[in-house]
Amino acid sequence: MNRFLLIPDINRLEESLSLAEEYGLGFEYNDFWSPDVLDDMDKVRAMAKIYHSHKLPELITMHGDFFDVLVFSSDRLIREISELRIKQSIEAARILGAGAVVFHTNHNPFFKAEGYVNNWLRCNIDFWSRILEENPDISIYIENMCDDSPDMLAALADKLSAYDNFGVCLDYAHAAVFGKDPEAWCKALSPYVKHMHINDNDLKEDLHLAVGEGSIDWEQFKELITEYCPDATVLIETSSIERQRSSAEFLRRLGML
Repeated sequence: MNRFLLIPDINRLEESLSLAEEYGLGFEYNDFWSPDVLDDMDKVRAMAKIYHSHKLPELITMHGDFFDVLVFSSDRLIREISELRIKQSIEAARILGAGAVVFHTNHNPFFKAEGYVNNWLRCNIDFWSRILEENPDISIYIENMCDDSPDMLAALADKLSAYDNFGVCLDYAHAAVFGKDPEAWCKALSPYVKHMHINDNDLKEDLHLAVGEGSIDWEQFKELITEYCPDATVLIETSSIERQRSSAEFLRRLGML
């Protein structure tokens, strides 16, 4: 059975906690992906102290840094700073008590050349294998971003699936915008999906609307997740508490919460 999460608002934490308790939701922290935050571990600890001063949900994950993070870059300095951001994110997760961190594929879907694809795959296999081995206590979830096909992520997941702390984060909204065929995504990634992100959109732009406010077919989503991803945890990836409540109510009417 799927377990759902929301993004807590540290400035409205009591409301986030109340909403989580009402619907039985976990937390996925979204305060710690910014380099400005990650470069100040005292700030990370101070924010963690605010969270830890409350009774938190049992299920907690975190989104890591993702902008400009290119572990497959041909530029050594870009690779080095990308690794730093990833390691900072994992350290923040430990401080926060999060069991998993989400990162992105970050490849350019317009680059189809065999050399580009093969380099992306080789570099990611080498990099994430090392990170997974070095951090057995933290799960690493790799999320599709602008990917127009599940093929590259599926190929990477196949090579990393031997690690117990690896999983795919299937962003269903991203797949709806950039990939168009949600069943193909669920089917291709089914063996590897441990986590999902959901929100709504117009099937053209990544709008992060409340679930049920856009054009995604949520009856189909219910069927697909039941068939292909029955044990995945699922983040309601909308930032405002109002949209989170609207999403939770919609999912409850759908019989998923």
